[in-house]
Amino acid sequence: MTTPDPSINVLGTALESCSTDPVTGFFRDGHCNTCAEDSGSHTVCAVMTAEFLAYSKYVGNDLSTPIPAYRFAGLKPGDRWCLCAARFLQAHDEGCAPKVRLEATHQRALDIVPLAVLRQHQEDDLPF
Repeated sequence: MTTPDPSINVLGTALESCSTDPVTGFFRDGHCNTCAEDSGSHTVCAVMTAEFLAYSKYVGNDLSTPIPAYRFAGLKPGDRWCLCAARFLQAHDEGCAPKVRLEATHQRALDIVPLAVLRQHQEDDLPF
């Protein structure tokens, strides 16, 4: 059985929900929880933009096209989604990273993305 890592965000507090509509997360529980089996590290709670969705499709991960067989309606701008940390960092490096909800981004994202980079894209104005 898969055991999730502790539900702690990048700020060191309890991990908040990312999205239940659409439902997201490696465990499809609305949170960006992770575990050893989550090789993609779906830990960054990102707010989709048209620019990022186009970029993701261009690099081979089409998140906007519905896939009814998987009950996936496709994402649209404004939707929140637990994004792979490496994809977020790649988008940052290419200048098209989406906004990030820090309270809902799992601390394991820090294994791949520096906190300073996440803060550059934070959705909320939080004190540093």
